[in-house]
Amino acid sequence: MKQKNNTTELVKEIVILTAAMVIISAAVYFFLVPSGTSISSISGLGIILSHFVPLPLSVITMILNVVLLIIGFLTCGKEFGAKTVYTSIMLPVFLGIYEKIFPNFHSLTDSPELDVICYILVVSAGSSILFNRNASSGGLDIVAKIMNKYLHMELGKAMSLSGMCIALSAALVYDKKAVVLSVLGTYFNGLVLDHFIFGQNIKRRVCIITKHEKELREFILHHLHSGATIYESIGAYNMQKRNEIITIVDKSEYQKLMDYMNHQDPEAFITVYTVSDMRYQPKV
Repeated sequence: MKQKNNTTELVKEIVILTAAMVIISAAVYFFLVPSGTSISSISGLGIILSHFVPLPLSVITMILNVVLLIIGFLTCGKEFGAKTVYTSIMLPVFLGIYEKIFPNFHSLTDSPELDVICYILVVSAGSSILFNRNASSGGLDIVAKIMNKYLHMELGKAMSLSGMCIALSAALVYDKKAVVLSVLGTYFNGLVLDHFIFGQNIKRRVCIITKHEKELREFILHHLHSGATIYESIGAYNMQKRNEIITIVDKSEYQKLMDYMNHQDPEAFITVYTVSDMRYQPKV
């Protein structure tokens, strides 16, 4: 039974990763290539190189990804895992399929600006699926990890730097407008990707001081089915001791909690913080 469950999970994982790569490769072929820009990705670098090397984009991307994987394994060990190997190979495979089915494809929008916007939205959706499955599409992620290890640069900065270098490489084959679009596209691609990845996990840390402490605890525990922590607080003005109830809730729970407080105790003191990551470190 356990082996069957493991097989089912593996098949599910492969299907999800494959679907994500279908989305990402479609974004590259149907929007990035027609836009005439080079936004931060190995595919963007491949588009530039395709003007100098007489090979299809799918072949150039495959070569770049394989080379980067080999360098990654030699310099960083097995850190990348089977998922990155799989997605790195599937990207050029799907690009090759699109090249066969839709040869000499032109823009869907007939506008480089709209193509860039569509690319950013679609590729961010696919990338967020990968990141939420603890995977990546390879390429710049490998470059960033190598820079992180040997140049001691933060991963975010390494990604931004390598991405901007690829965006600026558009100057080799395109006009000034394409270069500007590439740079702006790289910047906004990072912003949108952050929204796709972290926006799904955003929670709120709500701190409440109320006269109806018992009722609030009951509401949080039995209606929101959430946890809470209670701290003793002392008011600076009159040195009165009050309990502060702290809970972390998602968007829908937050709305229910605020509706409850507005009805139960409109004069309660409430502070709210945005939380994008929560970790529990068990004692060992």
